[in-house]
Amino acid sequence: MAPVLYRLGHFCVRRRYVVLGLWAVLVVALVALSFSLGSKASDNLSLPGTGSQKATDLLTERFPSQANGTSPIVVHTDTGDMVSGSNQDAVNKAISIARASDIVEAVVSPYDPAGAAQVSKDKKTVYFSVALKDSIGTYTIVQIEDLVADIEAPLDAAKLDNAAGGAMGQKISKSSTESSEAIGIAAAIIILLLTFGSVVSMMVPIATAIFGLAGALSLITLLSHVVTIPTVGPTLGTMLGLGVGIDYALFLVSRHRQQLADGIEVNESIALAIATTGGAVLFAGTTVVIAICSLALAGIPLVSAMGFTAAIAVVVAIIAALTLLPALLAVLGPRIDAWRVPFIKRTAADTDHDTSRWARWAHGVADRPWLAMIAAFAILIPLAIPTLSMQLGQADTSQGPPDAQSTQAYDLMTAGFGEGINGPILVTAQLPGASTDAATLQKLGEDMAKDADVAAVSPPTLNSAKSAAIISVIPKTGPADDKTTDLVNELRDTTIPAALKGTEVVAYVGGATAGYIDLATDIADALPRVIITVIILSFLVLLLAFRSIAIPAQAAVMNLFGVAASYGVIVAVFQFGWLDGLIGLDGPVPIVSFVPLMMFAILFGLSMDYEVFLMSHVEEEYTATGDNRRAVVRGLSASAKVITSAALIMVFVFGSFMFSDDPTVKQFGLGLAFAIAIDATVIRCLLVPALMVIMGKANWWLPHWIDRFLPHLSVEGGNFLVTQDAAKKRAETGVRLKDLDEG
Repeated sequence: MAPVLYRLGHFCVRRRYVVLGLWAVLVVALVALSFSLGSKASDNLSLPGTGSQKATDLLTERFPSQANGTSPIVVHTDTGDMVSGSNQDAVNKAISIARASDIVEAVVSPYDPAGAAQVSKDKKTVYFSVALKDSIGTYTIVQIEDLVADIEAPLDAAKLDNAAGGAMGQKISKSSTESSEAIGIAAAIIILLLTFGSVVSMMVPIATAIFGLAGALSLITLLSHVVTIPTVGPTLGTMLGLGVGIDYALFLVSRHRQQLADGIEVNESIALAIATTGGAVLFAGTTVVIAICSLALAGIPLVSAMGFTAAIAVVVAIIAALTLLPALLAVLGPRIDAWRVPFIKRTAADTDHDTSRWARWAHGVADRPWLAMIAAFAILIPLAIPTLSMQLGQADTSQGPPDAQSTQAYDLMTAGFGEGINGPILVTAQLPGASTDAATLQKLGEDMAKDADVAAVSPPTLNSAKSAAIISVIPKTGPADDKTTDLVNELRDTTIPAALKGTEVVAYVGGATAGYIDLATDIADALPRVIITVIILSFLVLLLAFRSIAIPAQAAVMNLFGVAASYGVIVAVFQFGWLDGLIGLDGPVPIVSFVPLMMFAILFGLSMDYEVFLMSHVEEEYTATGDNRRAVVRGLSASAKVITSAALIMVFVFGSFMFSDDPTVKQFGLGLAFAIAIDATVIRCLLVPALMVIMGKANWWLPHWIDRFLPHLSVEGGNFLVTQDAAKKRAETGVRLKDLDEG
């Protein structure tokens, strides 16, 4: 791979302006196209084989007008009531506008007999249900925003409190991330300035990451027109794209600057950096992509889509690092260290791998490896303990952004009708057409109404062929409450089977609330399978890279400890509610079901980044000296500064998303930031080197029968460098002999 990357580096250097021009044209075109088409991101749930999916399929087949669900437009007044006078007139105008829309299938008015339950007891709050002609994912955010704005115009004119809930409300309530991105970039600028001591050196990774991120987000937006992309997908792509984009560029610029300091010519240094550290970037980035794409094995479309979205951001970051970055470096030439920061000075002690601060740290770990290992576990194990209490739930819109339509609708609906109205349970029944169907449905409704956790049960609604019926069950608790989950399970396991026993009626429990409960169950079932798959794949990748059994085994176990510690932190903060006020929450919120699964794949991949960069330096030293202890010490001292700087950037980038108003984004931000901090410090700079010193030469053991089959790879192109040096020496020798002959 190194020769190919070397040639790629030289090409980007020679054609620097062509490469920069192509990147500029491509990114501008993608951004313009994505803006013109808009995003169709949505949280449509497709869960093959589950009860909620069977309910959805039955609705699609026999209730096509309701197959796409309904979204409430809730209206409230503090003066007067909503069932007379000008207030009712304003609502009727809004309903007429909704019915006239090209994308609306039907509207149920609170003033019609079928909508009598849509008026609160005090008559100060009403809502009308809007059913779209197609699924919410079919429409762009702009289309839904325009529809909601038209509907709400007469309500706003009448000075009535109003908001859109359901799928429409969630579609247009995407939390803004611009402030988080700005904080992350600002922190990265400061860290890079401290690392490089040069404004120009700092700007190169930032520019590379921003260009790559703009292209990746545009691709994700365009992809949303082809497949279902979750609303949190672009945010996740932003977090990863910005973090790895800056990190990968940091590794390459660090190598380039070191080579320049060693006297290598500028253009040759760029090509060598791409051939060596670029190989590590490609290798580590590919590991991240493999880990994230392994989420597809869960068999859950929502999770697979998020995995592919995140993978796009990483792939674009890799391509930018290997093509855009060398072109930028070539344009800068020897000015890479221009605009030095006056108060930041590098000394020989900072770069000497035997006397630097990191060298002293590495010697300390190597001198007392057992103490270092015990200290690391003393930190990790207590942090991981809350993981044993983790409970998966669904996104809680009640804790969303205060100015978001979905949050306002949740609060207005709760005040007028009780919290359970925000998560209705839809029981869909398939009818055989028998004369007893009506009596069976009545008994089913009565039995469900007897449950202590049920607030109300609607009369059955039959389709025109009388082959199916819908019954709406309103819980007393909110959609994210454990009691609501217990109610869904009770209906499925006990109440409905008992009520339908001896009949041919078949009923399924569906709706968004039941769907998210099924999602949590499916994820809990899939998590062990995904964990095992990612560990095996990561083990094989590191086995190929370092030709060792112990190193990949250590990495797998250490990464599991890091992930467990990060799980423990999000459980303590979000589920237990510890220190929740510090991150802008009013109390405990559920751990969103897909967050731990996504976090595992992302963290395992990113941890492999730091493992590869650390172990490539250790392996290089061990190959040269055969001294395991010296290799660990020098490998750690050579790589620790860059690894910790890169990790610090990632921590701030991820951590900045805790300022988002979306609880799901907060969970990703805190979990990923804390995990990277733990991995780059406690695990990579303490636990791993201590364990390697304890194991000695056993680190490098590989059975002969495996050795015969494994190809010889070099992550950072060590063999290529040897070949290059030999070629240069032969060329220099030839020149000297030629001079002697001529002399």
